[in-house]
Amino acid sequence: MAKHPPEDTPDRLTVSRRTFLKTVGVGAAATGLVGAVPGPAQAKILGPDAIPLALKLNGVTHTVIVEPRVTLLRALRNHLGLTGAKEVCERGACGGCTVLFDGEPICACLMLAADAVGHEITTVEGLGTPEKLSPVQAAFVECDAFQCGFCTPGFIVASTALLNKHPNPSLEEIKAGLSGNLCRCGTYSRIFEAVQKAAKQRG
Repeated sequence: MAKHPPEDTPDRLTVSRRTFLKTVGVGAAATGLVGAVPGPAQAKILGPDAIPLALKLNGVTHTVIVEPRVTLLRALRNHLGLTGAKEVCERGACGGCTVLFDGEPICACLMLAADAVGHEITTVEGLGTPEKLSPVQAAFVECDAFQCGFCTPGFIVASTALLNKHPNPSLEEIKAGLSGNLCRCGTYSRIFEAVQKAAKQRG
């Protein structure tokens, strides 16, 4: 009668208990060595509880206590009383929540408040006041570039960013620069006119 080969011989088709333990031991040792190698700094984990965040808004630093999952838009509206940026689609498709992030227009609904720490955030409230409107705000009023007004703050912020980069934009450049903002009332022609007027006033 044929004898079976010993457990640890290569002819054995099944993994023996001894081979399994040897393999696990080598794997654990290798893992330990890999873990000991210095690597890049790990990202700091925040939360899940509310944490204090220092946000620089319109030139002034404010501290808010929010959960790490809170978006910049909701921190602005619900915790800081800056309601100019509008909560509309919550997916970055309409531009109603546009703010300036280090001078660049972004959708505040797509950024966590925690990611805005250390950056300069400018909202529509920081561009001018009712007593002293910015050139873009004044041009929107003069050209009657709104109807319901819900999209207006986002358009004004986006237009300001556009004119900061292109002081004398063509109509096509204006259309391209504001392509991320939607007006459900359809007052695009007056919005474009307002941007052109603001460009002349700023120049």
